[in-house]
Amino acid sequence: MIKRRLLTALALAAALTPMALPLQAQTREPVKASLRLKWLPQAQFAGFYVAQAKGYYKDEGIDLTINPGGPNLLTENLVATGADTFGLSGGTDSVFAAVEKGLPIVSIGVAHQITPFVFVARKDGPVKSLKDFEGKKVTAWFTGANYVLLGMLAKAGVDKAKVDLQPQQVSVMPFVNGDIDVVTATRYNELWTIRDRMGADKLVTFVAEDSGITFPRDTLIVSKEMALKQPDLVKGFLRASIKGWREAMAHPKESVDLVMKIAPTLNRAQQEYMLTEAYRLMTAGKAGSEGLFYIDAPAVKSAHDFLLANKVLAKPVDLNAAFDPSFLKSIPLADRKP
Repeated sequence: MIKRRLLTALALAAALTPMALPLQAQTREPVKASLRLKWLPQAQFAGFYVAQAKGYYKDEGIDLTINPGGPNLLTENLVATGADTFGLSGGTDSVFAAVEKGLPIVSIGVAHQITPFVFVARKDGPVKSLKDFEGKKVTAWFTGANYVLLGMLAKAGVDKAKVDLQPQQVSVMPFVNGDIDVVTATRYNELWTIRDRMGADKLVTFVAEDSGITFPRDTLIVSKEMALKQPDLVKGFLRASIKGWREAMAHPKESVDLVMKIAPTLNRAQQEYMLTEAYRLMTAGKAGSEGLFYIDAPAVKSAHDFLLANKVLAKPVDLNAAFDPSFLKSIPLADRKP
């Protein structure tokens, strides 16, 4: 009798085992996906690397590969064609341009809430105000920074035809060496280099927001097909990325250690500065209360209207189609806040 009862219990346990382990029964292989960055590995992207190293993407069922960017890679094209699942692209202006060209992409978040570009001159030099840009040699990246500068000059009543504006190369040494009067710098990268070489007290900076202009930058993008067919993947990617960025700033030293392992030739002091400044850009404005990667609709519209008025865009872009905040809004605010 005892033996019969034992056999019956074992048979019943075996029958119930699949029901007792619903999570294991429902386990699926992680979905392979990729994130294309806008540039080479550096602390500007630390949060994504942290999320990958900590397994946050895998927790969301995503086997993510992080691919570096470069000067000849257009993130919008790579995402639109399906070569990459997600992308961190140039900015709102590059999203406008891509959508205007008919590329099927959509922005699901914006990293830098304010303009990351500043324009730098020598304090003891001839440039004291925007009006002084006339007749001077100025360099800017013709991938968005030039639009910011032209807007600032227009607001100051400066005739752009009187400014010797030239494309800027990767190095800022021509400015350091005195070959140009004004150079473009990102707050988190080149500005550190210039200050390190020349001293912050010897420089004057011109900031877009002082002219009433804001160009949000570093936009997270995905193809429209992916957004439509795999919304849970998009939400999971955002959740993991936000968690990674919060972790990165909670433990900045360890985060820079991780970046330095990926790119050991980087300057550590510069990377520590970069992480702090990048996060400051990410938490500026309404992102402080609305959460990381917040899509500030008025700021996006302002940048769009400026480019349209200055004929950079040939026709208006449907902003509701180009920027979709619904994926972010699906994440509780408490989990999005810095």
